[in-house]
Amino acid sequence: MSDAQGGTKKNRREKEKKKGESIFLMDSPRPFATSPNSSSVPNQQDKINQQISTWIKNNITKKECCPNKDSSNKDVFREYSELDSIDKASKPEDFKKQTCNEDQHVQEVSTDAFGDIHFDGIWHKSSKYVRVFADTKPEVLYELLTKIWKLPPPNLVISVTGGGNNFYLKSHLTKAFHRGLIKVAQTTGAWIITGGTHSGVMMHVGQAVRDCTLSNITKPKIVAIGVAPWGVIHKRDNLINKEGCFPAHYKIDTQGQGDLTCLDDNHSHLLLVDNGISGRNAYSTEIQLRTELEKYISDKALGPKVTTKKTLVVCVVLDGGQGTLDTVYNAIEKGTPCVILQGSGRIADVIAHVSEFPTSKIKPPLIKELVKKFFGKESKTINDEKIKAWTEKICAIVQKPDLLTIFKARSGDQGVLDVAILDALLKAFKTATSEEDLCWKKQLDLAISWNRVDSAETKIFTEETIWKSSELHQFMRLALVGNKPDFVSLLLENGVCLEDFLDENTLCQLYKNLPNCLFLYKLFKMEKFTKTSSRKKALNMKSLDEARKNITLTNVSIEVRHLLGKFTKYIYPLSKVGEHTVQIDDDESKRDAARDLFLWAVVQNNKELSIIAWDQCRDCISAALAASKILKKMAKESIDADEPQEMLDLANYFEDRAIGVFSECYKNNEERAQKLLVRISHLWGETTCLRLALEANDKNFVAELGVQDLLTQIWCGELSVNNPVWRVLVCMVFFPLTYTKFLAFRADENLQREIEQNEWIKMTGEEETESTLNNNSDCSKKSEEPLGCLSKLKGLYSAPQVKFYGNIVSYFAFLFLFAYVLMIDFQSTPSPLELVLYVWLFTLVSEEIRQLFYDPDHFGFCEKAKVYIQELWNILDVISIVLFCVGLGLRMTEEFFYPGKIILCIDFVVFCLRLMAIFTINRTLGPKIIIVKKMMMDLFFFMFLLSIWVVAYGVAKQGILIQNEDRLDWILRGAIYEPYLIIFGSFPENIDNAAFDINTCSMGGTDPMKPKCPVLNENQMPVFPEWLTIIMLCVYLLCANILLVNLLIAIFNYSFEEVHDNTDRIWKFQRYQLIKEYHSRPALPPPFIIFNHLYLFTKMVLRKPQELKTEFKVSITKEEEEELLSWEILMRDTYVLSEQQAKSQSMGGLIQDSSQKVTTLTERLEKLEEQVTNTLQRIEDSLKSLGAPAKETQPQSTVE
Repeated sequence: MSDAQGGTKKNRREKEKKKGESIFLMDSPRPFATSPNSSSVPNQQDKINQQISTWIKNNITKKECCPNKDSSNKDVFREYSELDSIDKASKPEDFKKQTCNEDQHVQEVSTDAFGDIHFDGIWHKSSKYVRVFADTKPEVLYELLTKIWKLPPPNLVISVTGGGNNFYLKSHLTKAFHRGLIKVAQTTGAWIITGGTHSGVMMHVGQAVRDCTLSNITKPKIVAIGVAPWGVIHKRDNLINKEGCFPAHYKIDTQGQGDLTCLDDNHSHLLLVDNGISGRNAYSTEIQLRTELEKYISDKALGPKVTTKKTLVVCVVLDGGQGTLDTVYNAIEKGTPCVILQGSGRIADVIAHVSEFPTSKIKPPLIKELVKKFFGKESKTINDEKIKAWTEKICAIVQKPDLLTIFKARSGDQGVLDVAILDALLKAFKTATSEEDLCWKKQLDLAISWNRVDSAETKIFTEETIWKSSELHQFMRLALVGNKPDFVSLLLENGVCLEDFLDENTLCQLYKNLPNCLFLYKLFKMEKFTKTSSRKKALNMKSLDEARKNITLTNVSIEVRHLLGKFTKYIYPLSKVGEHTVQIDDDESKRDAARDLFLWAVVQNNKELSIIAWDQCRDCISAALAASKILKKMAKESIDADEPQEMLDLANYFEDRAIGVFSECYKNNEERAQKLLVRISHLWGETTCLRLALEANDKNFVAELGVQDLLTQIWCGELSVNNPVWRVLVCMVFFPLTYTKFLAFRADENLQREIEQNEWIKMTGEEETESTLNNNSDCSKKSEEPLGCLSKLKGLYSAPQVKFYGNIVSYFAFLFLFAYVLMIDFQSTPSPLELVLYVWLFTLVSEEIRQLFYDPDHFGFCEKAKVYIQELWNILDVISIVLFCVGLGLRMTEEFFYPGKIILCIDFVVFCLRLMAIFTINRTLGPKIIIVKKMMMDLFFFMFLLSIWVVAYGVAKQGILIQNEDRLDWILRGAIYEPYLIIFGSFPENIDNAAFDINTCSMGGTDPMKPKCPVLNENQMPVFPEWLTIIMLCVYLLCANILLVNLLIAIFNYSFEEVHDNTDRIWKFQRYQLIKEYHSRPALPPPFIIFNHLYLFTKMVLRKPQELKTEFKVSITKEEEEELLSWEILMRDTYVLSEQQAKSQSMGGLIQDSSQKVTTLTERLEKLEEQVTNTLQRIEDSLKSLGAPAKETQPQSTVE
């Protein structure tokens, strides 16, 4: 080993030692103009630039040549920034007799060109750059790119190579290349590596990056790394500064570059490779370093998060010559897949043309003919030796078709280059992987990463292979977490069993990997991971990863119950909640994989995944209605601008799905469909479809015929729905008529129907088929028996319909008695009728107390009280009872006897308003109550606007007319009351002197019964400016009477039209509340209801279990539930199929179908044309190759 070598290695050891002192940065620096030698106090950006400079000078080196010390003991040191080679350098004239070699005259020093480039021009683009020597280690460059320049590690490296000179690329191929390249880079997080100069294929890549940047400002910047030879860079002296250039200004000068070339301004990072050669001979000197860097990146693992696959590398080739052929050959030999763009020209077209030929036919004459065809005049410079060498390399390339992909862009086809790149990688796996199992796993992993379900369908999931569910579990998890709904559907179709895949641990991991959404924020808030009210700040906290780790199914269950409503039970078993431990038996919380997946998709507002998961749900109607409830609740709680509307749209979508399936069920079997409505769903919190629809405010679902028929049956109770109202009223008074056929009961109708059916079977002599038995299984399970006298009487008076009519009669009687007492029999000492009134009111109070404590859902008193007070009619009940108690207390004293009567009179008004509730059952008047409520709200807000004009005019008028009025009642009368009366036509007389009468006012305000007179003159006439008061009145009348009143009319008209258009739907929805109230109400009306209350109170004292009517809930056996859900799934499939058929038969569907057929036919014709052309070309080339030896002098005449 020589001294020079020892010194060189010593320097290297010093560099390695300095690496430990490198400072890693927190963020990528932004270029700004500042002098590196500035003595001013550095700002934050200066510090970052200084850190970059320190690291680069410690780790990135160049080589320079210098002589040893001469014999005169004088240091003769010369720096040579450009070496001719490692062992030979360019030398000055005074150094001719000395020898420059690596052992004695070459040493490593820090690079002197690095920093940020600002390209002069319109866009003021900037890039990072560094000058490196040709033997720089690739791990150092990778560290520079990822840790210092803060580039995220790539999932894919796209190495674009081809012609270095400018070449023509057809427009459709240019578009296909640009869009396909950018799509791959955006979807995979790829690094694009090119030559980095502003010419040839590098310029095409730069233009693609530029177009993407201009059209997608919000998306992450495309990483385009240019590896260019330093010796060919035009104006490279502008980039040299030992301390770094932050920034270095650079102007692209294509006119004056000569044999050199300019850097491309669309590349984000530039590695400038120097090996001492400059000028034209420096071209291709960067290839070795670029190849080593790509090889090093390809050996890097992507990380252990999901898979441990290595970074993928693919080579994309356009045009090109000798260097491009060498690059493709080396890539193929190293197992790197290559994509050749056919039609781009020169060597790319030569390779593409012979790719389908057998290697035995690829001979030098054929290659020579193709070179002449595609290289044109340039082919004259290519001798036979080169042709022979090219032929050998092309044969070697073509012999590995699994690594070679030919991409041919047709006119109008602009976006399938990404598919070609994916296909190239998929084919490469088959070659590189010996184990078949590992091969398809890598292929599927790659297809999911790129979200190319079409490639997975054609290349992986073929009909020859049967997949095990366990083999696809990891890919199912990838597809779900990565939000790839197409792959989720594909995996489900090809063997994934949700029950096997979605166990408790997997489900918990899915919730931990939820994307940033409202539900995730609510889970964090529940665990007190954040105290901020801003969701965006909470989701950007440093403890986000730690917060995700603490998410459990207990948190999910609590939050889902909050969204569904407290009338439901927890869907997952609870463990520790705060300081308390709550346990739920497994029977109370059923696990269902399809339900769990559907719920996971719904809470993140993911429409595509939720639709796929809904198709897998067994209890599909309940699932759709539960999703509607959850989404509407989240939309109400969301603080974002656009998210609530998206949630509401998805909620309406699932409501429509529930309507479609239920309608299909009801058309097939009415009884079964109604049983689906009231069946307890164990998967959705022990509630029913009907309750979910009502709580979600799904008016369209509730308005369905099947739901209304069920509500009508509940309303009528044991009575037939066909009974006229007058017959029911007659039987309420003359109950013995129920023992006759005057009033029909539902049990009698069912019995009669069963008898007629049996007689029809006997008459026809036919046996029931299996389908008939299935349709009537629900009816035949329990034979109907005739009702007895007591049962009919109980059925009559326990029907909600009869209870309602009885309460109406009772309430009218109460109001009549109340009015009689107030107007006729209100004595200082309560009369017997007044005492009866008090007892009657007490029974009403007791009924309200019973309703308050009636808790079939086990809410608890506080929660039940909140629900109770939310109802408008309950508020009126409370107000009327409180006013009655206050009036009664004052009425019992002599001093406040009359005020007590006044309060009772006001209370009578409230009781009368409460009477409007009875109209909700009426189809005509019911919606009008909704209109009145809405108009009252409109009027309430309108009064704020009106009060501004009233007070403004009233105060101004009062101040002008009256001097220092000190009586409050007359101030309010003049400033508010009189202006308010003007709106209704009461014209004031005191603003006009012509109508002034001094007798109507009091001088000085001495008469309390008259207003104060205005200031008078000596003629006893007012002195106020009459013209001003009249103008003010006209303006006030114009604004108040015309503008505001008509505005109020328009508001009322809008409210009326809004409700009137949905009259039937609103009425059908609101009648449920009345039916629910009277379904649970005692049979006797007030005041006789007190006997029912005493009975309930006695049972409570004796601690006997109270029979709670659980509001339309029916519990069925497990076998019956399985049969019912299977039938529901069948109806869902029928509905989905009919919907698809209807869509395909619509005009839009027909057009789309025709378009697809035309596209398919066109593609087949193009493929056929291509095959015919290739066959003819092969025949022609074969004939040419056979005739070449005899006609060596005439090959040019055969090729155009």
